[in-house]
Amino acid sequence: MANTTGIKYGGREKGTPNRMTKELRSVLKDVLYQELEQIQTHLDTLKPKERVELLIKLMPFVLPKVTSISHTTNEPLDWS
Repeated sequence: MANTTGIKYGGREKGTPNRMTKELRSVLKDVLYQELEQIQTHLDTLKPKERVELLIKLMPFVLPKVTSISHTTNEPLDWS
C-alpha cells in the first residue's frame, strides 16, 4: 500500500550520499585516469577527420564557452 501522508518511512535520510553512486564514480575516475595516459597513442591511430571530430567534442570540457554580446537600447554605439 502506498504512503499517501507524505511521511517518509525507512530508506536513506535526506542528504545522505548513495553508496553505489560514490563507488561507481570512483571506478570510472580510475578508468579515466588510465585512459588519459594513453590518449596520445589513441589520437595517433585515428584518421585526421576522426581526430578533429573527437577534439571538437572534448573542447567544451577544456575551453570556456564564448557568448556573443549584442547592443541594447540606450547604450552608446561608440565608446570613444
